Amino acid sequence: MTSAIVMAGTRSGVGKTTITTGIMGALVRRGLKVQPFKCGPDYIDPSYHRMACGVASRNLDTWLLSHSAVLESFERANRGRDVAIVEGVMGLYDGHANLTDEGSTAEVAKLLRAPVVLIVDAAKVARSAAAEVLGYQQFDPGVNIAGVILNGVGSPRHLEFCGPPIEEATGLPIIGYMPRRDDLKAPERHLGLVPVVEGPVADEWLDRLVAQIEETIDLDRLLEMAAQADTPTVQPSVYPPQPMPKKTKIAVAMDRAFNFYYQDSLDLLDAWGAEVVPFSPLDDNGLPDGVGGVYLGGGFPEIYAADLADNEPMLSAIRDAASRDVPIYAECGGLMYLGTSLTDFDGNRHEMVGVLPVESSMEKGHLTLGYREVKALADGPLLSKGQEIRGHEFHWSVSDIRHNETSAAYVVVSQDGRLEGVRKGSVWASYVHLHLASRPGAAQRWVETCAAVTATLAQTPSR
Repeated sequence: MTSAIVMAGTRSGVGKTTITTGIMGALVRRGLKVQPFKCGPDYIDPSYHRMACGVASRNLDTWLLSHSAVLESFERANRGRDVAIVEGVMGLYDGHANLTDEGSTAEVAKLLRAPVVLIVDAAKVARSAAAEVLGYQQFDPGVNIAGVILNGVGSPRHLEFCGPPIEEATGLPIIGYMPRRDDLKAPERHLGLVPVVEGPVADEWLDRLVAQIEETIDLDRLLEMAAQADTPTVQPSVYPPQPMPKKTKIAVAMDRAFNFYYQDSLDLLDAWGAEVVPFSPLDDNGLPDGVGGVYLGGGFPEIYAADLADNEPMLSAIRDAASRDVPIYAECGGLMYLGTSLTDFDGNRHEMVGVLPVESSMEKGHLTLGYREVKALADGPLLSKGQEIRGHEFHWSVSDIRHNETSAAYVVVSQDGRLEGVRKGSVWASYVHLHLASRPGAAQRWVETCAAVTATLAQTPSR
C-alpha cells in the first residue's frame, strides 16, 4: 500500500505550496517515486508539483467528485509510486460548506485515512501558536493531525518560543520549520502563483528550497507518518475497466497561454479512446492533422493577447474547424480566445478567433470564483440536454456574452436560472472549468462525438 501524507495549512498564505513542493523535491532527490496531489480545483499549484516530481499532479476534490471517484483517481495515480504527497487547499477545514467539512482538506484526509502535517505561520506569534494548533487538533477528532511544521521562523530564540509550547499543549511533534527567506517565495500575480510553464520559476529556486527543507525538516519522521496511511480501495466507476482502442484525435491547447486542465479529464479522454494531441495557439501554424475535436482550456490569454492575435494562421485554422462542424469545447481563457476580441490590462483591444459573440476585457475586471453546478440547455459534445455536471469558476476578466436560452450553453443550478456560456454550431464555451470525472459518461460522450466527426471527415473529399 502506498504511503500518503496530507500537507495542510491553518489558512491560505501560510506557505503550503512552497513547503510541499520543497518536500516533494527533496524526496525525489532521495530516489523516491513521489506522486503529487492537490486538494480542490487549483491548476497552478500542481504545476509546481510536476516540476518537483516529474509527473502530473492530480486534483482531489470532494465537492466536484464523488468519494468513489476521488479514491479511484488516487489509487490509479499511485500505482508504482512510493509515497503520495497531498497539498491541501486554503485552511484545513475550509471547503464548500460553512457547517460541514464538504470539499475541505479535512474531508479528503479522512477519506484517504491519511495523517496530516499542519503548516503554521509563526511569523508574528510565539506561544500563541500553541493555542491555534490545539484548536485545530480538537476541532475535529476524526482528522489525524500527526505533526506540525512552522513557517516564518525568525531566529533560534523564536523557534524556542513556538515549538515547545505546541508540543506540550498538544502532544504533537514539531517535525521542522522554515526560516524567513524572501528568496524562497514563489512569484505571484492577479490570480495567484505564476504557472511554472511560463518560465519564471528557475531550477535554482527549487535547489535553494530543497536545500533548506533538507536542513530544517525531518523527512524521515514525515515518511514514518506517511506509512501509517490506510486508504481504502474502490471498484472503478469513472474509468473503463480497460483502456479503449483509439478512435479519434482531440487537439488540446497546451502552451504558455493555455495550460489549465485537470489531468484526470485528459486521462479519461485517453482511456475512452481519444488520442490527446497537444498544440500551441501561440506558436503553431495550425491544428494537428486529422483531429476530430478541439479542447481549449483555461490559462492566461490576457498576458499573451497580442501574440495570439498575431498568429493569423492558427486563428484561421480554428475558424475553418468550426465551419466544418468539428466539436470545439472551451473553458474560461478558451472562451475569451474564441470570442471577437480581448482587451488587455492596458486597454489595448486584440482581435481573437471570432467564432463566438463574446467580447472580453481585463479593464475594470474583478475576481469571480466559486463552485458551479450547470445544466445543459441542449445536446452537446459532453452532455445531453438537461444533464448536470460540476465545475469551478475562477477568473478576473469580464465578458460581454450576447446570448439567450437558445444560444447559452448552460443554466447555473441554484443561481436563479443564471445563463452561462454560449454555443454556436459545434462550438461550446463557458467560464466554468469542468471536471470530466464529476459526471461518469461525459468523457465517453465527447470521445464518441469526436469519433463520429472523424469518420465523417474521412469520407469527405478535401477542398
